[in-house]
Amino acid sequence: MSEIRVHRKSFPYGDHTVTLETGRLARQATGSVLVDVDGTTVLVTVVANKKALPSVDMVPLSVFYIEKMSAGGRIPGGFFKREGRPSEIETLISRLIDRPLRPLLADNFNHEIQIIATLYSLNPEVNPDIPALIGASAALMLAGLPFKGPVAAARVGYLDGELVLNPTQTEMTVSDLDLVIAGTDTSVMMVESGARELPDEVMLEAIMFGHGHMQVAIEAVKELVAEAGVKPFKWVPDNSAAGIVEALRGPYSAKLDQAYRIATKRERQERLTEVHQEAVAAWKNDGANGAPVVTESTIIRALGVIESELVRGRILNGEPRIDGRGTETIRPVSAETRVFSRTHGDALFNRGETQALVMATIGTMRDAQVLDTAQGERKETFMLHYNFPPYSVGETGPVGSPKRREIGHGRLAKRAIEAVLPDLKTFPYVIRVISDITACNGSSSMATVCGASMALMDAGIPLKSSVAGIAMGLVLEDDRFAILSDIMGDEDHLGDMDFKVAGTKRGVTALQMDIKVGGITKEVLEAALAQAKTGRLHILSIMDQVISGPRQELSEFAPRIVSLKINPEKIREVIGKGGATIRGLTEEFGVNIDITDEGQINIVASDQQKAQAVKARIEQMTAEVEVGRVYEGPVARIMEYGAFITLLPGRDGLLHVSQISDSHVDDVSTILAVGQVVRVKVLEIDRQNRIRLSMKGLDVVVGDAPAEDEFE
Repeated sequence: MSEIRVHRKSFPYGDHTVTLETGRLARQATGSVLVDVDGTTVLVTVVANKKALPSVDMVPLSVFYIEKMSAGGRIPGGFFKREGRPSEIETLISRLIDRPLRPLLADNFNHEIQIIATLYSLNPEVNPDIPALIGASAALMLAGLPFKGPVAAARVGYLDGELVLNPTQTEMTVSDLDLVIAGTDTSVMMVESGARELPDEVMLEAIMFGHGHMQVAIEAVKELVAEAGVKPFKWVPDNSAAGIVEALRGPYSAKLDQAYRIATKRERQERLTEVHQEAVAAWKNDGANGAPVVTESTIIRALGVIESELVRGRILNGEPRIDGRGTETIRPVSAETRVFSRTHGDALFNRGETQALVMATIGTMRDAQVLDTAQGERKETFMLHYNFPPYSVGETGPVGSPKRREIGHGRLAKRAIEAVLPDLKTFPYVIRVISDITACNGSSSMATVCGASMALMDAGIPLKSSVAGIAMGLVLEDDRFAILSDIMGDEDHLGDMDFKVAGTKRGVTALQMDIKVGGITKEVLEAALAQAKTGRLHILSIMDQVISGPRQELSEFAPRIVSLKINPEKIREVIGKGGATIRGLTEEFGVNIDITDEGQINIVASDQQKAQAVKARIEQMTAEVEVGRVYEGPVARIMEYGAFITLLPGRDGLLHVSQISDSHVDDVSTILAVGQVVRVKVLEIDRQNRIRLSMKGLDVVVGDAPAEDEFE
């Protein structure tokens, strides 16, 4: 048995300490790393299948991030009591790991790669996404795969006007920025962020700040790999398409060039399909009679190389784009609200051939989504669900649960909107947004942002500002580059960058960037941000012509919530014995009443007047008696030494015989009767919470004494 060699590297990272370890766990994997950041520990494994795939159209990489509930000392909820289908958080972190790594793997690598990152220990103050990404990069390096790494990642916050490296989860609750950046030692590969309307200059500074500080992690990975020793993975590059590209260039370049001058997506795709079928029919060979094997997949990939050269070359030479636009031109934008009669709010947003149908629904706290995670159970009061049905691109396909792409696009749009939502104290409602992409040719997530902003305003939800989003593209060749505003689907496919920026007139609320090449520089980022701002402001101006602010009233079909805050010690008085009091209010007024342990009460009703009536009743029930205040109340009991007056429900005070009149009173019953309403002043509330009253100097009788037969 060979000797087990364990290698470790530790380094400071912000206020945390990161430790990378390899050789102790998962030794059968092609590469494995255990990453610990102050008690948050993730095991990342990489396995590359030794058997090559016959052909590949893209790198056969799959990434899975898995959270063990035991990491946070919790047992899963539900009937089965074990981890089940991936949560939204697990899916999002899986995507986060995949995006910066995939472009750095050799695009002709034809062995299946699987990355699994498993959370085994959780410090609630340290988010596991950064250690998982660093661990995945290190494991790829240790596996000896054709990977142009290492890649490191960092989180950047913005606290009190200062950028902070890898802030804690507590610090993130008050941070104006949550930015995750990943990159190599020379370039930025990926950015994912949400912000509270920060200027573009701050966003650029945050990206470069994170990239500069992550170099310590890159160096640590390099040192770990050097000490561990790595055997290169044995593989034979799939270069089947390279030989046929030149053969196809002559007969098909002109035809492909003409196809990419057709502005309409559907007609362009139909023409491209015809050219592809023509080439396959002429060049496909099964190897009969000793001829080289040429598969349909090889031909399509070769044509794709030619298409990329044609489209990218035209853009870099300053020629019009596929649909005739210049690099900064935005496609025609139109929008409308009130598409449907019974929704709380909706909008239809069109930009070019992309269309988003967005609906906003208002609910109560009972509609909040309960999330069961390793960090604990929490409630989500704002939900944004993005759907991409196959008909949106003229195809058939499976319909059902959302895929990773849909979850990721929905989260990006949600981040863009969150910054302008009202807080629960001023707007105590749960909000759900649904975005159905009914047609797509580029940047449906940014169309979702625009449509969501308008639908929420249409519902009367008091957003702080309108939000718009735009997708930017890039064509990069050596020292030449061109930035494209509002990219189409083909430009996304053939370009080098997908850079999405969302925000208000004041600043950025969300930013996401993915690079398909070896990374980009500060110069390119700065130019892309500036061009994106111009496009965003243009789209906002068109949106504001349709709806520039929230409607004055909520939809007539939305629930009404009236809120009040009471002393938590008074909660039992509102609930009553066995829930009798709150049940009685619910039945009498036809409302729903929610009470938190902190004394926050939300009254939900379809009728505003009924909600206000319940509020007044509860305020009366929970009111505190104040010294010096004059009250009107009925006589509850008469005693020899005075009378008890009901000031508030459940709160009686003693009116001593000496405080009834300035003159001597021999018999209280000669002046007062049970049920009679009198005016009294509170003189004192003693340490035993007893109330002393007086009628001196006040009008004695407010209501007549009951008739004698009322006592019978």
